Amino acid sequence: MFWKRKKLPHGLAVDPPLNTPIRQLAFTVFDTETTGFAVGAGDRLIEVAAVHVEGLEVTDFTFQTYVNPERNIPAEIEELTGISEDKVKNAPASLPAIESFFRFVEQSGSAAWVGHYSSFDVTVLKKELQRYQFSFNVPLLFDTLDLIGYISPSKDMRDLEVYAKQFGTYIYERHQALGDALTTAHLFCELLRHLEARGKTTLADLIDISSMTNRALLF
Repeated sequence: MFWKRKKLPHGLAVDPPLNTPIRQLAFTVFDTETTGFAVGAGDRLIEVAAVHVEGLEVTDFTFQTYVNPERNIPAEIEELTGISEDKVKNAPASLPAIESFFRFVEQSGSAAWVGHYSSFDVTVLKKELQRYQFSFNVPLLFDTLDLIGYISPSKDMRDLEVYAKQFGTYIYERHQALGDALTTAHLFCELLRHLEARGKTTLADLIDISSMTNRALLF
């Protein structure tokens, strides 16, 4: 008999009508850092952070925690992120850290999550929770790469900092979860303004653009 993972009880998104104007929506822009990219194998979460966006503005309501990966941090990751063994040794394990993040999301009342290459960050959270035999309902999810693909189509998938420079938005400390979440949040708000200028002003428009970009990638 197959065992079933327990669902964490947190409510991670409100469910606004599809015709809700983008300017009336709130979003949770988030990012993770890990010991490497093999999160389905031995690599682990070492930081998660998020920032609240509302009314096309980045707010000062933020969340950040380091996470004890219960393994060593490779030297190249420590050099890239600045996250050392000392920073994580007294940090919470992944389950309480993720639950703290989920409580932040609940408090924010956001309609959706946003990330830059967000599918990776969601996979990180899923894999960590699987270690505790938990799962969660992924809320509506937007990726800045999809919005960029609609506004400025390109076959290349570039680094977050490259896009921030392209659209003239703030760049915070790179390869740290809060810095990248803030960089993504400012980029996201600018992308939404570009979409408004093109007449894309509602939640339904955002969903349609994301679906359209994904369909284009298939062909």
